[in-house]
Amino acid sequence: MSNKSATSSVAATVQEPMDHSVELGHGNSPAAWTCVAIMLFGCIVGCIAFVIGESATIVFWAGVAIMVIGLVTGMVMKKIGYGVDGSKLKNNGH
Repeated sequence: MSNKSATSSVAATVQEPMDHSVELGHGNSPAAWTCVAIMLFGCIVGCIAFVIGESATIVFWAGVAIMVIGLVTGMVMKKIGYGVDGSKLKNNGH
């Protein structure tokens, strides 16, 4: 048995303090909300398929397809300016 302490073999890592002044955005935009709403609906459809049973394979895959549609919708809306700091959301004085 070794006389070394257990803590001597563990390398001490020093973490730099986090900068909390940086705005993260958190996706609070029409594109994000639309994406989440559509994907939530797709998840509900998929969950209903699990409750129905084995004959609901098509309903399950329809739920998966709805979730993919929600993801694509969110990306398209972000691209056309409805994402965080998007061009459609900036106040231009009108």
